[in-house]
Amino acid sequence: ENRLHILGEMTKAIPGPRGEMSKHAPRIEVIHINPEKIRDVIGPGGKVIRSIVQDTGCKIDVEDDGSVSIASSDAHALEKAIAIIEGITQSPEVGRIYHGTVRKVVDFGAFVEILPGTDGLLHISQLAENRVRSVTDVVKEGDNIPVKVLEVDRQGKIRLSLKEALRELEETETSGA
Repeated sequence: ENRLHILGEMTKAIPGPRGEMSKHAPRIEVIHINPEKIRDVIGPGGKVIRSIVQDTGCKIDVEDDGSVSIASSDAHALEKAIAIIEGITQSPEVGRIYHGTVRKVVDFGAFVEILPGTDGLLHISQLAENRVRSVTDVVKEGDNIPVKVLEVDRQGKIRLSLKEALRELEETETSGA
């Protein structure tokens, strides 16, 4: 009876549970990755995972089954660590538009990083609708551009298109979506 009285008084003082946790409360998230991508997350000699830990301050444990536990008392750092790991383990999707960074310009096109550590070739013929004399007329190293994945061949080489991406983005804007 006394216990119920105390609980009743507590309910009056605290109407209900908080809607969200304190931003300083420790959090642990578990994500699952393809076990074949574990070595990409860990990196040579643990270089990649150490870099993620250093950048975010999170504690990260990777299990053999592809479970990745990420712990932090900072919600923003936790989200950043998850985004980095998902970026490393994500595979390019044919037909999808990515916003990539031009890493290297060559005579026949440009190499564009569409995911962390994943580059594709943007051939000169895929730069614009009309003929392009020089790749540097359209893109330069360091440019951030939208590109569409046209193909991923058997060797894992990725073919990209700027003109297809621009055409699709323009169509979406004009249709109001």
